[in-house]
Amino acid sequence: MAFRSPWLSWTVVVPIVAIVTLALTSGRDLGLVLVVAVAAVLAATVLVAVHHAEVVASRVGEPFGSLVLAVAVTVIEVALIITLVLAGGPGTSSLARDTVFAAVMITTNGIVGISLLLGALRYRVTLFNAEGTGAALATVATLATLSLVLPTFTTSEPGPQFSSGQLIFAALASLALYAMFVLTQTVRHRDFFLPVTSDGGVAAEAEVHAPVPTARTTATSLGLLIVALVAVVGLAKVESPAIEASVLAAGFPPSFVGVVIALLVLLPETLAAARAALLQRIQISLNLAYGSAMASIGLTIPAIGFASVWIDGPLLLGLGSTQLVLLALTVVVSVLTVVPGRATRLQGGVHLVLLATFLFLAIKP
Repeated sequence: MAFRSPWLSWTVVVPIVAIVTLALTSGRDLGLVLVVAVAAVLAATVLVAVHHAEVVASRVGEPFGSLVLAVAVTVIEVALIITLVLAGGPGTSSLARDTVFAAVMITTNGIVGISLLLGALRYRVTLFNAEGTGAALATVATLATLSLVLPTFTTSEPGPQFSSGQLIFAALASLALYAMFVLTQTVRHRDFFLPVTSDGGVAAEAEVHAPVPTARTTATSLGLLIVALVAVVGLAKVESPAIEASVLAAGFPPSFVGVVIALLVLLPETLAAARAALLQRIQISLNLAYGSAMASIGLTIPAIGFASVWIDGPLLLGLGSTQLVLLALTVVVSVLTVVPGRATRLQGGVHLVLLATFLFLAIKP
């Protein structure tokens, strides 16, 4: 039997290939073939980045694991947003809003819906901790209202945007809320965010994870994660003109670029949540979903606010009327889903219908 070096694993090769690809394509005008090739490398690098984040997460344990994965995905999202905004083009003034809102809808309806549906199809009824999940949902709703709803109604600046002072306040408040939730999730009430057993008890941490990776494996994954994130940022800049051109060529509104970004960065996390649901770990799926939504708002808005110093033109954050209706309905349905601490395939289906409605209206506003 031939010996296979661990250094030939795709999770090691892809970050190296991504860095080489970035060096060869940066600053060049790409033809169609190269655009497709770079897009494939970018997608593979996102998958690898999340894989290495999961390895690190397995080492630190739940609920730290979900937190690591959510933050890693958010770093990719922020990098893509800032890269496209600084590159300019149609719709970039509202790109941060469109991407963050898309991330909120995909996580709270898409990831939650898929997880509940898969779990219910296999186990009939899915069980989770209503206290921890409810706290996460309340934080997501507050962050969304503060950063995406209020700018629509403030009057200091024309249009759905904050003044400089309001943006600073929203950024600081978002960071404070996110920090308080992380403290609650990882220190004060960790048991609220661990999977629930069939008898309603909290699963032991040994039951939550696969075998813990070694310190060497974790350190290697951490290094490769950093390399992958750097590559994602660079390749996103290379691909940004092609992403915008493709959306416009398809006849979609410029705001759909934000949906593309959110779908790209959240696909690996959706797969991780689906795997957890099939293993009867719905709480981990919900941790991933609401943790990603929270990090997307609580970290992206402050980062965009800081980057606005170098951004020309307005920074539109306020949602439109259709988006406000979808967000309000999502919050109401999510509360009704979370409060009982258990859900069936019906709840999963309702959330997926809400996601489908969002995607349809994003294409045909």
